[in-house]
Amino acid sequence: MAICQILVTPENQSASPPLSFCGNDRNDSYSVEDGVLNNGCFVDALNLVPHVFLLFITFPILFIGWGSQSSKVQIHHNTWLHFPGHNMRWILTFSLLFVHVCEIAEGIVSNGHMETNHLHLFMPAFMGFIAATTSVIYYHNIETSNFPKLLLALFIYWVLAFITKSIKLWKYAEYKVGIQHLRFCITALLVILYGLLMAVEINVIRVRKYVFFTNPQKVKPPEDLQDLGVRFLQPFVNLLSKATYWWMNPLIMGAHKRPIELKKIGKLPIAMRALTNYLNLKDAYEEQRHNVDDPEKAPSIWKSIYRAFGRPILLSSTFRYLADLLGFAGPLCILGIVKRLGKDESMTEQQDKACFFGVYFLSSHELLQKTTVLAVLLFLALVLQRTFLQASYYVTIETGINLRGALLAMIYNKILRLSTSNMSMGEMTLGQINNLVAIETNQLMWFLFLCPNLWAMPVQIIMGVILLYYLLGPSAMIGASVIVLLAPVQYFIATKLADTQKSTLDYSTDRLKKTTEILKGIKLLKLYAWENIFCNSVEETRTKELTSLRTFALYTSMSIFMNAAIPIAAVLVTFVTHAYNSDARLNPAEAFASLALFHILVTPLFLLSTVVRFAVKALVSVQKLGEFLQSDEIGDDSWRNGDVSVSLESCKKHLGGTKALNRKQPLRYQLDSYEQPIRRQLRPTESEDAAVKVSNGFFTWGSNLSTLSDINIRIPTGQLTMIVGQVGCGKSSLLLAMLGEMQTISGRVCWSKLPECEMLHEGNISVHETEMSFEADRSKNRNSVAYAAQKSWLLNATVEDNITFGSPFNKQRYKAVIDACSLQPDIDLLPFGDQTEIGERGINLSGGQRQRICVARALYQNTNIVFLDDPFSALDIHLSDHLMQEGILKFLQDDKRTVVLVTHKLQYLIHADWIIAMKDGSVLREGTLKDIQNNDVELYEHWKTLMNRQDQELEKDTEEDSQTALERKTLRRAFYSREAKNQADDEDAEEEEEEDEEDTFSTTTSRRSKIPWKVCWRYLSSGGFLMVAMMVSSKLLKHSVMVAIDFWLANWTSSLQNVSSKSSNITLDEQESARHRSYYVPVFSILCGAGIILCLITSLTVELMGLAAATNLHHNLLNKIIHAPIRFFDITPLGQILNRFSADTNIIDQHIPPTLESLTRSTLLCLSAIGVIAYVTPVFLFALVPLTVAFYFIQKYFRVASRDLQDLDDSTQLPLLCHFSETAEGLTTIRAFRHESRFKQRMLELTDTNNTAYLFLSAANRWLEVRTDYLGAVIVLTAALAAIWGPNYVLDSGLVGLGLTYALTVTNYLNWVVRNLADLEVQMAAVKKVNSFLSTESENYEGSIDVSQVPEDWPQQGEIKIQDLCVRYDQSLKPVLKHVNAYIKPGQKVGICGRTGSGKSSLSLAFFNMVDIFEGKIIIDGIDICKLPLQTLRSRLSIILQDPILFSGSIRFNLDPERKCTDDGLWEALEIAQLKNMVKALPGGLDAVVTEGGENFSVGQRQLFCLARAFVRKSSILIMDEATASIDMATENILQKVVMTAFSDRTVVTIAHLVSSILEAEQVLVFSSGILVECDSAAGLLAQEGSLFSVLVRTHK
Repeated sequence: MAICQILVTPENQSASPPLSFCGNDRNDSYSVEDGVLNNGCFVDALNLVPHVFLLFITFPILFIGWGSQSSKVQIHHNTWLHFPGHNMRWILTFSLLFVHVCEIAEGIVSNGHMETNHLHLFMPAFMGFIAATTSVIYYHNIETSNFPKLLLALFIYWVLAFITKSIKLWKYAEYKVGIQHLRFCITALLVILYGLLMAVEINVIRVRKYVFFTNPQKVKPPEDLQDLGVRFLQPFVNLLSKATYWWMNPLIMGAHKRPIELKKIGKLPIAMRALTNYLNLKDAYEEQRHNVDDPEKAPSIWKSIYRAFGRPILLSSTFRYLADLLGFAGPLCILGIVKRLGKDESMTEQQDKACFFGVYFLSSHELLQKTTVLAVLLFLALVLQRTFLQASYYVTIETGINLRGALLAMIYNKILRLSTSNMSMGEMTLGQINNLVAIETNQLMWFLFLCPNLWAMPVQIIMGVILLYYLLGPSAMIGASVIVLLAPVQYFIATKLADTQKSTLDYSTDRLKKTTEILKGIKLLKLYAWENIFCNSVEETRTKELTSLRTFALYTSMSIFMNAAIPIAAVLVTFVTHAYNSDARLNPAEAFASLALFHILVTPLFLLSTVVRFAVKALVSVQKLGEFLQSDEIGDDSWRNGDVSVSLESCKKHLGGTKALNRKQPLRYQLDSYEQPIRRQLRPTESEDAAVKVSNGFFTWGSNLSTLSDINIRIPTGQLTMIVGQVGCGKSSLLLAMLGEMQTISGRVCWSKLPECEMLHEGNISVHETEMSFEADRSKNRNSVAYAAQKSWLLNATVEDNITFGSPFNKQRYKAVIDACSLQPDIDLLPFGDQTEIGERGINLSGGQRQRICVARALYQNTNIVFLDDPFSALDIHLSDHLMQEGILKFLQDDKRTVVLVTHKLQYLIHADWIIAMKDGSVLREGTLKDIQNNDVELYEHWKTLMNRQDQELEKDTEEDSQTALERKTLRRAFYSREAKNQADDEDAEEEEEEDEEDTFSTTTSRRSKIPWKVCWRYLSSGGFLMVAMMVSSKLLKHSVMVAIDFWLANWTSSLQNVSSKSSNITLDEQESARHRSYYVPVFSILCGAGIILCLITSLTVELMGLAAATNLHHNLLNKIIHAPIRFFDITPLGQILNRFSADTNIIDQHIPPTLESLTRSTLLCLSAIGVIAYVTPVFLFALVPLTVAFYFIQKYFRVASRDLQDLDDSTQLPLLCHFSETAEGLTTIRAFRHESRFKQRMLELTDTNNTAYLFLSAANRWLEVRTDYLGAVIVLTAALAAIWGPNYVLDSGLVGLGLTYALTVTNYLNWVVRNLADLEVQMAAVKKVNSFLSTESENYEGSIDVSQVPEDWPQQGEIKIQDLCVRYDQSLKPVLKHVNAYIKPGQKVGICGRTGSGKSSLSLAFFNMVDIFEGKIIIDGIDICKLPLQTLRSRLSIILQDPILFSGSIRFNLDPERKCTDDGLWEALEIAQLKNMVKALPGGLDAVVTEGGENFSVGQRQLFCLARAFVRKSSILIMDEATASIDMATENILQKVVMTAFSDRTVVTIAHLVSSILEAEQVLVFSSGILVECDSAAGLLAQEGSLFSVLVRTHK
């Protein structure tokens, strides 16, 4: 063993000779007398060979490869492959890099102990590091270009490296270098790693056979990557890209240039699609069902979830444990660094130095005493910890999303099989189903997100407490117990929060209902001057909601306060007890390490309450789900059979390898073979002429009482069968029983099969259609039934989609169907024709229009059998006749289709081939009309009298303008207002576009990334300046106090340390520490107390400010909108206004305050931390500049992308929820048509789209967090290095500890700053939208005359003078009335008529000053109405509108909301309107309930209520605006009579759409396009042959 000379004094080194590989401090450095391998330097040189070999070989290949790649366009990812052992190789390479770093560090430290520089100590290690890096880059390129032959170079490298390192290890062992020496351990590790990498390489050769084998294996990339639509690449990229989300870069950077759309995020990989996950979960669920001993017991959903998704959950938990353990490296490294810095490093004690091969060997312990090494270790630990943590989050979120997809598919499947009786008996309501879909699945998803915390947290807490005990002894236990004891309080607060949120929700639903009513009836409210009464009722509810919100805010601020105050309290208790009880002095290292530990401990404890709450919710959700999945299904014994269980599997086959299937013979044919269980074997004679036959049928809706009993009927093939009978005698039930929707008690339903030839002929049509084509061919033999239900059911889709309903489009057929249902005029009215969206989210059609579309759907389908359930119920007589003649008799009978028609219209019985008469749930008679005439004379006579009555109605109906015309008119109105709005929008959009074009590209991107400061300021200012000032000042104060606490701690501990180092005398020592205590402890306690109080104040001020802002914004919004001119409501869609009151108000109420709080808190924490670090080590400021730049760009890119992805997530969620509720509503129709599989397919598509958006959103969040975490780690590293290498004056070690502790907190809070910024930006959009409405002009309520100047009883006579009147709706629009002059005498009955759009209604609005009178005037009883205050004018006139509007409340409230009239007055008004008897019969009389919109009364009754309402207000002028348009003859006669008697002394102006109603008028005004053309008595005008009035009378009659 060579003697080594060891450097002791620093002076020797100054004269050291220049660098040399083996060092110059010995003469025999280069001698090989003892044998070549016994020279340590030569062995190290030998180790260089493999590295140099690899670099020489790979560099040219990489350069050539990259050169050729850069010349090509970027290769698409369909060439990506993973060779066997891909992840293993990455992990091993990273470990190799880490060991190389240790080797370099060890070499440099050892070299410092030598007299001259020995390059061979660290140079080979350095080259090894470079070679390892190169190997992984080289491998990645080979993998992406799929060229495995080049891997041979790597194989040779691993073998060589393994051999050279083994030689070195063998020599060390020979020279008795053992485990106690660090270099031996490192070399051993390297040998193991190289060996493993060699094994991985051999495995690749074994599997892929690319060399040494004759037939190399050809491999294609995974199927997903060959599909260019798959853009979610997380499962396919290499490990480094997976860990850092590098593959997201193009998407996130690209969002700046143009918004992210659905196309850009593409499809999900197969493994993440809802279908795949559904099949996994279903298999697990079914397996449970088979394994359970007790068949009654429901399979456990928890176990199924675990079986299907257990592995990823375990993986995520593993990552989580690793991250948590690495988290403790922070405090421990701080402990080491501060301790070392406290002692002077140069005073290292001399020991025997281990010397072999003439060089120094370090022990492991010595290396860890170097502060620089500790700093680097801290950095690496942080990076790893954060990477593992994000990986854990990502895996749980992906699993959660997969679970949600699977559950949704499961629920949907169940919905499609739910028995109808469940729905109709109210066991399973639509609301419950919607909750399952929207709430319960999400609860479970969230539970999965949080569940790794359940088992990771206890471990984290226990570890933390043990470490604290090790640092501080028993006093740590007291501090920890403070935290533990306060945890239940947090749980209590969390549960309270949830309860309060529920009650808030109830109030806001109530408020929304009231607001909706106001907006729907706004015209009436304005005309009657009632808007303030209704406004107050909304404000009342809002006050209750705000009280609840205040409680909510209080609990929220308590929860925030607890989180901030608990660590302060714990620290205070711990250090004070330590000062009084412990003999050991507190040094800075221990103090700040324990401070960092407390920070770590708080997070799990805070989260624990949330996790427990979610776990409880998840248990409830699973219970509900279980009940739902166990509920009754439709009977399998009926003619429909196990289609459901198979169809999804067939999709699976579709996804799998069925590429080469014959498309013309679709998959489902192969299924049919086992999809049809033994159907009833019919005897041919039995089914020759009957399409359906029911024998001895007893059917029920769930209770065991049969609804239909003893049914024996047959439906003849190819003929028209009618089912008649009274209301509620079971006609619809009979159809449903035949469709298999009812539960069969006994008996059976037989469906005939088609003759073969016909089947083939039918099947040919759809051979070359989409994949859904088999629907048609299969449906033939499975008796798909075209069914139009009694309650019309529409999809949220275009009119065309609703009619074709998944069948191929055939223009001729489509046109014929539309004509038969007379839909063309309605379609022409729609803004985009038959491409207009209708349904919930589209345009609302009237009942008749909806029903005709449903009938059209049934006619269009190419099925043998058509069931029509009362298709005429909502149609008027003309349409019914047309539909009967054209649609049923011509269109369907020409096709020889079997038609079953349920109807009340007996006049059509003559067309029936077969009649079934029902009574009380059983069949009364069956046969042709002739049979019945002969056999049951009584029934026939009864029918005859009914038919006569219906014929009279028909005559009456033709007199009246038909109901359909009215429906079309309302539709036209709805669109007129929308078009105007759309035009306005288009103009805005065009202006914006022009602006955009003027801007250059760069500014548009900057506009997308700007923070809406203006809107934020608006929000804050509506919270009140005092509150804002309080919030800002208390926040700043709180953070200053927090910093002060830690500074004081640093001072205190440092001074203690100095004392203990100076004094040796024990008695002196005691006094000293007592003095210390009396000085430091009180100040520390006071500061902590102040901190806790300030925490409370800040959390309260933010919440209260948010509440004030919410109160003001809603109040102003409501007032603005209610007082807006009527034109505003014509051009603004109702949905848009309601959104401001629902979604946007909710965001302002509940979401902005916590986000704002979190944002200010995390920002201030980061700023104060950076400030502290800069104060401790000013050098740090230089490093801060590049870090700030990096941070700026990261947040800028992320915010834009995050906002887009959030929007996508929101916009894809709605269609999914709608699809569920739609399906639940239209179950019978979907099942009759046999379209289950098409709907399932649609549901899977919608789920996948929504899941894609959500996955990308969570991946973007991970992208951000990984980057900010790495930035935080760099901050910690720079802060540590700045402290270690800082200027030579000895830094106070307390301050160093302080700086490092703060640097550690930055890593936690940096990503919150950005996340909260992004959230706030999205939420501020709500404030912006509300603000845009706040700028609308209000009507001018003041008027130029004071109220006191208007006589109390004005208008007394009711004399009206119209002078040169010009009216327009808006200053930007053309006038609708031009220069009208007229005079109406007091008490005169005046009629106004004219064609549609001639300005009749505009005149009625002009009387109320609802429109812009820009020339001329209307003088009523000597006062110009434009000068009157609006409230006065409108409260003195009466009007009856065309649409009868009632509000929910009592009848009394509807007649007289102002409470001015006595009960007698109200009864009198009801008597005049012929309603007295009906109201008397109601429970509660005047206080009887009116439901929303007055739905519990018929249209005619509602119109009469409106008449009574006009009478209650005893005004001398009554205006009737087309008041008789929507009522039947009888009601109209009542109305006319009342007007003549009760209003005999008042001036009545009737605007008529039927000229016949004003033939008795004393004066008639005839308008044509805004001009008054004729004015005379009705008789006088009729006498003039050419008058417009006489033309109108002739055409209308």
